[in-house]
Amino acid sequence: MGRIINIIKDFSLVGKISLIALVIILIIAIFAPYLSKYPHDKPVASPLKSPTKEHILGTDDLGIDLWAQIIHGARISLIVGLGTALIAGVGGSTIGILAGYFGGFIDKFLMRLADVMIVLPELPTMIVLGVFFGSSIYNIIIVLSLFSWIKPARIVRSKTLSIKEENFIKIAQIYGAKFHYITIKHIMPYIFPLILISFIKLINRAIIAEASLSFLGLGDPTSKSWGLILNYAINFSGIYFTPYWKWWVLSPLIAITITVVSIAIIGREFEKIFKLKI
Repeated sequence: MGRIINIIKDFSLVGKISLIALVIILIIAIFAPYLSKYPHDKPVASPLKSPTKEHILGTDDLGIDLWAQIIHGARISLIVGLGTALIAGVGGSTIGILAGYFGGFIDKFLMRLADVMIVLPELPTMIVLGVFFGSSIYNIIIVLSLFSWIKPARIVRSKTLSIKEENFIKIAQIYGAKFHYITIKHIMPYIFPLILISFIKLINRAIIAEASLSFLGLGDPTSKSWGLILNYAINFSGIYFTPYWKWWVLSPLIAITITVVSIAIIGREFEKIFKLKI
């Protein structure tokens, strides 16, 4: 914990501001039900009401409070981002370690599998899989994870290949050290910065991908994610010829932008500190 605090102290001013913004978004996501007295999925006022003290971001065409939708959308975006990053990050790192350490058939098989996934057109395939599996949040996480493990797997494999040639690894093997011991004691300390930066970038990638799918109308219709709010707003007839876009379109767009930019800057700060570029 002390090491993490020291790393954060080395952040630039912009990095610290981004971290504060992300922490605020995380707090909003966790305490979303307590930060609005209105539900995110039920009409509570007249449709298309402009921002007031009662409804600080106004309401949509159904009379549903937009602030309630935005803070609930923060929860959806972070669940998708963290869930995808966890599955793809852990899965990809494990695959990379196995391929790099054992080599031979295991390496060839796993890397050819990665090559196949790279060749597939990502967005069209995600759309097809999203339609096939259904549009629940958990299915979206699984679909996004299928296309997100490749880069961390390749990065970790490359680093593992170089580490396993070090003398201290060979000496440990001579003395009978097993794979799991060598991985935990000798490989993980070297690849952890790579995994951490990959994890942060995967969160960003997943949030953008979920917003894109929801914007296209392929997200969970009950989730009220930021992308889905944008989809409903832009598909409202004549939205740009009315003042409604000022709160209905801009609020989810600003929320997505702040979150994505904050995470991207934090990832860049870690790259500078660890002197890595992924």
